[in-house]
Order: sequence, then structure tokens, then C-alpha cells
Amino acid sequence: MTEVLFIASKRPQLGLLRDSVAKFQDRGAKVYLAGTFHVAPVSEELAQMGLEGVRQLPRSLSKRSGALRRKAEASPAGMRIWFQAQRDRWLRQRATNAQVLVALDQRSVYTVWRLSRYNPSAEAHFGIAAALVALDKVKRQGASVRHSALPPLGAVAQDLRRTLDGLPAAVMRTATARPVMRSTLGARLWRSAVTVPGMPVKARVAASRYVAEGMQWAGRTSGAAIALTSAASRISDLAVRASLLDEGVMTEINKGISPRDLGKAVDAQLAYADEQHAAGRDDIASEALNRALFLGFHRVLHIDQLSSPLAEDAQKYVGRFHSSAAFRAITRARGRRTPPAPVPTDRPLRLLVTTSANANFLQHILALYENHPGVELRYLDLAAQKALKRISWAARLMLEDRLADGESAYQADVERLMRPYLDWADTVFLDWSVGPAAMLTTIDPGDTRVVVRLHSYEAFTRWPHMTDFSRVDDLIFVAPHVKDLVTSLVPQLRADGAPRMHVLDNAMDLSDFVRPKAPEARFNLGLIGVSQVAKDPLWAIDVLRRVREKDERYRLLLVGGDMDPKTSKATSDYRAAFERELKPLVASGAVVRLGPTDDVPAMLTDIGVILSSSVREGCHVGLMEGAASGAVPVARDWPFYAGRPNSARTLYPEGWVVASPEEAARRILEVTSSEESWLAAGELASRHAVSTWDWSVVQKQFDRLLLDEG
Repeated sequence: MTEVLFIASKRPQLGLLRDSVAKFQDRGAKVYLAGTFHVAPVSEELAQMGLEGVRQLPRSLSKRSGALRRKAEASPAGMRIWFQAQRDRWLRQRATNAQVLVALDQRSVYTVWRLSRYNPSAEAHFGIAAALVALDKVKRQGASVRHSALPPLGAVAQDLRRTLDGLPAAVMRTATARPVMRSTLGARLWRSAVTVPGMPVKARVAASRYVAEGMQWAGRTSGAAIALTSAASRISDLAVRASLLDEGVMTEINKGISPRDLGKAVDAQLAYADEQHAAGRDDIASEALNRALFLGFHRVLHIDQLSSPLAEDAQKYVGRFHSSAAFRAITRARGRRTPPAPVPTDRPLRLLVTTSANANFLQHILALYENHPGVELRYLDLAAQKALKRISWAARLMLEDRLADGESAYQADVERLMRPYLDWADTVFLDWSVGPAAMLTTIDPGDTRVVVRLHSYEAFTRWPHMTDFSRVDDLIFVAPHVKDLVTSLVPQLRADGAPRMHVLDNAMDLSDFVRPKAPEARFNLGLIGVSQVAKDPLWAIDVLRRVREKDERYRLLLVGGDMDPKTSKATSDYRAAFERELKPLVASGAVVRLGPTDDVPAMLTDIGVILSSSVREGCHVGLMEGAASGAVPVARDWPFYAGRPNSARTLYPEGWVVASPEEAARRILEVTSSEESWLAAGELASRHAVSTWDWSVVQKQFDRLLLDEG
């Protein structure tokens, strides 16, 4: 029987590991796992996977010589993993017997490469998809050569650079010292080494990964990415090329950089998905599609930056996806067998309101229909039940189901778990068009009406591309410019069978914000919400400095929590820059950080001018609340949408929106030049906000949609 050895330096995602092990076992393989992560806490879960063996590899070098520890500390992370594991007899024995060696993460790649030197007949790969293809290859070729013993331990200590057969000796002699990678010339030499013609694929892959790790060790992130993507350009095997391009792109993304070879990486995954789909291997095709979508809609590209490829040319950006046969297969409209039943006249409407954890915009909707005589309400938080949460975000399984275009185990799970809710409800109102929307449209809703609300965030994710909108009856947008963007991205929304589309404002109780302001509030600028890069609070700092040049009484009050640096490296970098700008301003009293609050109306009594500094928004609730309170609105012409038929300028009254920090400062200085002009402008803004966006107005629109069938 074929043996497969998994190597992991960090704990794998257990659900994905379970699925992967099952796929290898279905192909008749025995699977072993060795890891330097802490195995004991997950030993029970691993035992349930049916692994042939699990090995806890040394987690440190505490029992090794001081010289080796010092050498390890000066080495790249992948080499340190090898130093920890190299003497483990169980690992070496299993590596000798295995036909396929698999690195589950980047830091374990070097260890797999070293083990493959002692078992040259073994297939050595990074990632599950490539390993599955290798396993199929091994099974086709039959029995492989077995080795009875490993070379002496001293051979393990040989320098990697002297073992890369096929590299020109002159190049390798020049590159013997890793510090050379810090220089431009050295980096160019390393890149030329991994693109030498005629090098065996296995050696090229190993060389490029070693070079990439060395580049990162030398602080050359983009150089590491170029080494991997350059090597990939010389490889014809789709699985290997896609994997290497993926690694190169993620090297930059993990450092908060928009990768230069993103298009190549996405195209490679799509080509591999097409190849596997055509061959009937939809499990592998779905993994490749999942990676293509993950890369193409990574938050570092679209959410944690001040711009996005979608802002430049949305249709062109998604065009590469629609050129893929596998992608077109998952976006095929499947429709519903029966139309939704009309609103009942002999009993209350059964309304199921559902979301996954995020109910921030549902409070007033739930309160209204909970006490409505014509409605029987139920609320379902999909994140509160483990089984529902699992199916709501199982992206790869959703894609595999779409590719199969028939019944699947995933579809059966959705049917079993969601059908009771669909059978009870006349109408399902699903907030946020993300994973749960893709999950729900996996199955035919019967005669239940499906209403989905899409805010703004979703437009920059993969989820609308995985949702079958032919099974959605009504799609709600919170603003016209969001509707324009999403319909340009998703062809299903422009085709026959598309849902009815509506623009409904968020539910906001703005009347509670109308409160008196103290005279000194005239000089207080306010910004509500600074927890995302898209809020671009540095723009507000620029405005503050400009008005303080004229009058130092102006201050900026920041309301809300800070950005979480753990979100991404891009977020961490932005926050670091923001904190540097804030430090002297906070010290001088020019900026006041108020932090999170449960009482925004009370906080707004001290704010006389409300800012929207964002690069993109749906409707910016904070600005609307500020306007309702009587603060003078000054909104940036959101760059993502500026100059389009619908934008901040068409959402808000004339005069609220400015094109630049200079124009913002002029408006603030003019309107607040006297208490009378400031109060008058604030009263006009308050009247408009309350009469247009207050829940007393908007709830009638929801009634018409939900109770009168739109």
C-alpha cells in the first residue's frame, strides 16, 4: 500500500486536514503525520482521522549543542525546523518508506526537501492539491524503489547550495554566502539561478524555495516572491506552477504588499481548475478555484488598502475569472422549481431573520416585526450552532457542489440542516451577502421567498461570485453606488432570472440624536469609527492641521475602537503610521481619543462638525448620525466611487461633499465662522437626516418590501 507522510511546523486547520486525509485514504494510501507543533492538545481529533501514525517532533533545540542552537538562530525559519527534526528516527524511517512526502506549510518545505534526498524515488510536494496529483501518478506507475537505510547523519549537515544539481558552478560559487542576497547584484544572481534552462523540476522548486527563504531572511520580501514566480514561469506542470506562484504571491500579501504577479497566480489556479474539472476531478478543481478566489479577493488587496483593483476597472478585474470554464460552471444559474408563495392573507407572515454573528444592523428590524400583528418572527444566528456555522463558511465544499452540478454530500448537509427553517418560513431575510448566502442558495428554496441584504463590504469579497442569485427573490442594497459596483461584478445580476433589486437605507433611530449642543462644540471635529484602513483617519488629521493653522481652538475627537494590527500586515502598517501622526497631536490636546461607547448620541453633543474621511463607504452611518445630531457634515468624495454616476455626491445633499482636505478645511472655517451660521447649518443637516433616514421613514419601505411583496 502507498504511504504518504505529512510534515507540519504549525497546527493544521483540523477540518481541512480531516478532509485531506480522507481523500488520500480513498485512494488507498496510508497517511502519517509528523509535526513540530504541539500535538497533545489535538491528539483526540487526530486520532479520529484514522491516521496510521502521528509523531511529535522536537519543538525546540534545548537538548542540542550550543553551537547548533546558535547556527539555528541565525538560519531561516525553515532550516530551524529541520535542525529540530533531523535526528528523529521515526521520521527518518517513515520518510524512507513513503512514496509521497507532503509539506503542509511553508516552513516545513525545507524539511521535506531534505528528507527527499534520502528517498529520491519519493514524490515531494508542498500542499494537498499537488500531493494528490502526485499520489495518482505513483499509483499509475506502480511500485517504487525502496531504501533500506539512511545515509550517515553527517550527510544531513551538508550545505544545501552544494546539493542543487544542475545549477552552474560559477553561479553557485558567487552565491555561497547568504548575505550576498542583501545586495541588488546578489538578488539578481539568485533569480538567474532558479531560472537556468534544463534544470529538473524537482530541483528548480527546491532551489526557488530555498532562495525565497534566504531572501526573506535578508529582508527582501519582493525578491523572495520574484524567485518563486520566476521559477514557476519555467515549469509546465500546472499543479506545481500554480503552487509556486501561490507561494510567491502570498509572500508579499503576508507582508501587506499588493503582489505584482497576482494575475499570473490567479490564472495558474484557474487553468489548473479547468484541467482537473475537465478530467472529472472536481475535488481538486474546487481546491484550485478556492485558491484563485482567495487570492483574487484577499482583504489585503481590497479592504486593508486605500485603493483596490476593483475601483480601477471592476469588470476587467473579474474578466479573468469568467474566462475559466470551471468558474463559469460554478456561476451557472440553477433557478428554483416553483415561484415563492404569495404573502398569506389568513394568518401572520412567518418571517425568518438570519445572519451569522453580525446583527449590528438588525436591531430595529427585529424590534419592529417582533411586535407586529401581521408577522410571526423567528431569529436564527447561524454562528450560534456549530453545524450551521460549519456549512455557512465551507467555501471549498460549496465550489465542489457547484462543479458537480447535482447532488453532493455538502448539499445533503445543507438540505438536512436548513430545510426545516425553509419549510416553516414564508420569507427568509438574510443579512449580509457572504458565506451564508452562498450556502443557502445551494438548495432550492421551495416556495419560500428569499430576501438578501448586501451592505458594502461584501462587494470586495468572493462571496457574491459564489452565490446563486437565481434562487434569491429580492436583493437589497444600502446605496445606489454599491448596487452599481456589484451588478458590474456579477453577470448573474444582469441576466434573465436576476432578483428584484432595491435600495433601502439602514435602520437607524435618528430622532434620539437630536439634542442641544454646547457652544464650544463648534470647534470640535468628530470622526466616528477608525477601526478599518478604509476609514483613512489620516485624511481627517490633514484636515485638522489645515484648520488649526487658522485657529488653534479646533480639535479632533475620535470615537470608536482602534484598528486591530493582527488583521493583516497592511492594517498593522497603516495603524503604525497613524499612531506616529497622532502622538504629538494627542500630547498637545489637538486630538482626543474617546474610544468605544454605547451612547453615541451623548458623545455627539460635544461634536460640532462630523467628518467622513473614508475611501469607500456604503452609506456611512456615523456621518448620518452626526448630521442628525446637528453637527455640520463634511464628507470626503469617497475615492472608490468619485466621478461615477452614483457616489457620495449623489447620496448626500449638495455642499456636504468635498474633493480634498483643502476644500474640507474651507467649508469648516466658513460654516463655523460664527455661532449663528454653525447652528443654522447644523439644523438644516439635522432636518434632512431625520426626514430622510430615520427609522420612522425607512420602516415603511421595509413593510412594503416584506409585507406587500416588494
